Amino acid sequence: MKKVRIRRPVGRPRTRPDAVAGDKAYSSRANRAHLRKLQIKAVIPEKKDQAANRKKKGNKGGRPVSHDAGLYKERNTVQRLINKLKAWRGIATRYDKTPGSYLAGLHLRASMIWINDLTRTTL
Repeated sequence: MKKVRIRRPVGRPRTRPDAVAGDKAYSSRANRAHLRKLQIKAVIPEKKDQAANRKKKGNKGGRPVSHDAGLYKERNTVQRLINKLKAWRGIATRYDKTPGSYLAGLHLRASMIWINDLTRTTL
């Protein structure tokens, strides 16, 4: 979260997103509490076993976790990009030992995807 930079038309970039989307693996109480402390909306669905445990406790189980289904559906654009990045074997298997060289590989693969999209749309 420390490296997040959201550009604006004018001025300094924001360092805190409005919402964070994640899959059910990130639905822990600690993750939600951390995002709540930072005043960031969590767009993470609740696991079935967590919901069952909450319902089992009755009134003491608390309220159901709410998440914006519309924002959650937009997660697939990020997932598709990650799949495009992982199509390059060096990124998927993480051959690079240093974070700098891995980041350079990510930048190289992202530029390859971008150039490919540019050439596809101009034809």
